Amino acid sequence: MKPYLLVEELTKSYGDRMLFDSVSFGVNEGDKIGIIAKNGTGKSTLLRILSGKEAPDSGKVTFRNSLRVGFLDQQPVFEPGTSLMDNLLGEVNTDDHDEWSREDKVTQMLSQLGIHDPSVTVDHLSGGQIKRAALARLLLGNPDLIILDEPTNHLDISTVEWLENYLTRQRVTLLMVTHDRYFLDRVCNKIIEIDMKQIFTYEGNYDYYLRRRAERIEALAGELAKVKNTLRKEQEWMRRQPQARAGKARYRINAFYDLKDRASVRYDERTIDPTEVKSSYIGSKIFEARNICKRYGDKVILDDFTYTFARYEKVGIVGENGVGKSTFIKMLQGLEPVDSGEWNVGETVRFGYYSQQGLELPEGKRVIDAITDITEDVVINGTTHYTPMQFLTRFLFSPADQQKYISTLSGGEMRRLHLAAVLIRQPNFLILDEPTNDLDIMTLGILEDYLREFKGCVIVISHDRFFLDSIADHLFVMEGNGVIKDFPGSYSEYRQWQREEKARQTRESAPAPKPEARQSTGSTRARKLTFKEKKELEALTAEIDSLTAEKQSLEALFNSGNTITDIADKAARYEEVKSLLDEKEMRWLELSEIE
Repeated sequence: MKPYLLVEELTKSYGDRMLFDSVSFGVNEGDKIGIIAKNGTGKSTLLRILSGKEAPDSGKVTFRNSLRVGFLDQQPVFEPGTSLMDNLLGEVNTDDHDEWSREDKVTQMLSQLGIHDPSVTVDHLSGGQIKRAALARLLLGNPDLIILDEPTNHLDISTVEWLENYLTRQRVTLLMVTHDRYFLDRVCNKIIEIDMKQIFTYEGNYDYYLRRRAERIEALAGELAKVKNTLRKEQEWMRRQPQARAGKARYRINAFYDLKDRASVRYDERTIDPTEVKSSYIGSKIFEARNICKRYGDKVILDDFTYTFARYEKVGIVGENGVGKSTFIKMLQGLEPVDSGEWNVGETVRFGYYSQQGLELPEGKRVIDAITDITEDVVINGTTHYTPMQFLTRFLFSPADQQKYISTLSGGEMRRLHLAAVLIRQPNFLILDEPTNDLDIMTLGILEDYLREFKGCVIVISHDRFFLDSIADHLFVMEGNGVIKDFPGSYSEYRQWQREEKARQTRESAPAPKPEARQSTGSTRARKLTFKEKKELEALTAEIDSLTAEKQSLEALFNSGNTITDIADKAARYEEVKSLLDEKEMRWLELSEIE
């Protein structure tokens, strides 16, 4: 099969820092590929090379002739002063069989993405709306190959889920960089990891990748131990045989230096290690919200909100963009005034605020200065002392990196610096506003480990469903118009509850069945299963048993650790089986409720 895209022997470095060296891979029709790598190892650079915005040092990128390629940048740009409709009309890819006009297509796509006024001027769009409009522009073009750079950043959860469902259903070819692990798991059928300047390809979804990657790391660790053992023996030989340097054993000396290079590889899974940074003591009284009200004109943010926060509580805040999630946490800290009511905060509470906006630092300030300005003596657990330089190394800032100017840092580096600046103060109440943007998956995992063990309180606003499931004990669901519902469970449990509620409301709103004819006795006969429904119920029972067995068989295969040659097909079938089970179990429940 001729690939849509072929990358051959691609090499890219910045100065003496090599990102990837002679890497090759292809993208075939139907591939849905997620690219994973630690921050600073070349994910976005690779996409910029593919989009033609940056040149490689060497190697070749070849697209199939006449291939339509759609590219979503992290920072989409629109022509200022123009309407959204004018920007998107020219992107619509029409053919002779289209039933809708181009304007209708634009309106429908924008509506699906939560933008209901196509005439709005692009200058008036928020960051999240710009991202959704850019997605609409991309999808309206119906490209053969879609390349996405962090598509879920700045999107609310409902839009992320819409995009996830759209890409799962459509027969599209996809190459993307994202840190959204549920998105990767449900959309992708192949994972490409950039690691140690090389490419590693895994034929399966994100869950499959995790298992195979763990095996690779274990094998690498074993190989590295053998190399180091051999190196020790060779070092002894080198010390004993200095005359060999001029003799026939030159090949062995060369092999020694090759071993030395291989043994110097450090495979460190932890990109940051904040686990030693503990919280300060927090008392039993945390805070109380009493009759809080807040509005902007006609827009109600909070309406008589009352709540008592408990010790060690971890809550996630979810809701559509614009309902006031960030305003809520700013009011809690006194950064935004309330209209009425009061916050009663305990005396021992020390807030640590990780904001969307990040650090506000002078352009000419260096990384080390940003931390030194906070403190010159970092005390951990009251006993261990770090200098600011030592502390920053825990967050993957080398001595050279610490001398960088703030203005030159990448998005991921800025996020790590922001995290360091928050945790260095040892807060006992962390407030995190979209902490997952620009952090790589490995760093997210470490942050999740830290927050799960954090001996304090946490409030987190996030569109990252995996992150919410990992951290939050319960949710504040901001529904708009000042309404906040407290849901006692994880985000996935909340979404399941929503689906069940929707199904229940649909059943209740369905037209009532016509009353049965009365018998001569005057009694009303109860609704019974028809013969056809009885047969359907019997068939459903058999189908559910069969699908359940198939699902369990596939799960056993995935967990076996054996090589699966057709993993993409198996993964696709697994998702299909789960969907069919949900559908048939729902119908079985409907029929079983009839007497």
